[in-house]
Amino acid sequence: MSARPVFRNSALVRAPERFVLRGGRWSFIDLPVRYGVFDHPRAGRCLVDTGYTARVTEGRRSFPLSLYAQILRPRLQAEALPNAAPKIDAILLTHLHADHVSALHDYPDAKIFADGAGVDHFLEGTEINRVRHGVFRELLPDDLRSRVVRFETLPTVEAPLGLGSARDVFGDGDVLAVSLPGHMRGHTGFVWPKLERPLLYAADSQWLARAVMENRSPGPPAQWIMDDVKANAQTRQRIAAFARAGGEVVYCHDAEPLN
Repeated sequence: MSARPVFRNSALVRAPERFVLRGGRWSFIDLPVRYGVFDHPRAGRCLVDTGYTARVTEGRRSFPLSLYAQILRPRLQAEALPNAAPKIDAILLTHLHADHVSALHDYPDAKIFADGAGVDHFLEGTEINRVRHGVFRELLPDDLRSRVVRFETLPTVEAPLGLGSARDVFGDGDVLAVSLPGHMRGHTGFVWPKLERPLLYAADSQWLARAVMENRSPGPPAQWIMDDVKANAQTRQRIAAFARAGGEVVYCHDAEPLN
């Protein structure tokens, strides 16, 4: 059975709480940028996303990526990749935003799992469309399309606690990929259904768990970057129901410390 994932913090980004929680304070909070690490008996050492790395924050970069870093000002932490995990066999991607893919070049031999339609959409789109959605071609390997194992090609199964249809990532039921639309094209969460308490990594479905459980999803400007506001609301409802049924939920950017 796959080991329970450990979620590490690659960086901190500071933002007013009100930007990520409706009715929140104007005071600033530090939002982590997490990635996950776990071991699978067949797939080996696995990552869930890759967080921020120095490829985003320093060195020679395109003007759009440099501007992006200046606006968000991520502060890298000691657990940033690749130093924190030099050898990786597989990477499971939730989506293609810069804070989730910036270490892909550091693992040229790793198998990559992702939503194929989402990958196609951004690789085939214009540079302007990619940058507008926070996707930077320089962070994506040239051979990304040929390396990707598409979720849509994997066996269909039912996720626990009412999450609905899912894809069996490794074919043994240990890790499931669940579509969580709304935040970005191809946005996907991962479920570990065999743990004593099923665990859902909901990535960027929302920034704070409170926003989901208290129905306090933020409006503008946070809402402006969503791919589909209505779909995001439906995703939040599914996640809240999963949590109320006993599931554990982890988000990429939730400021509350993990158990």
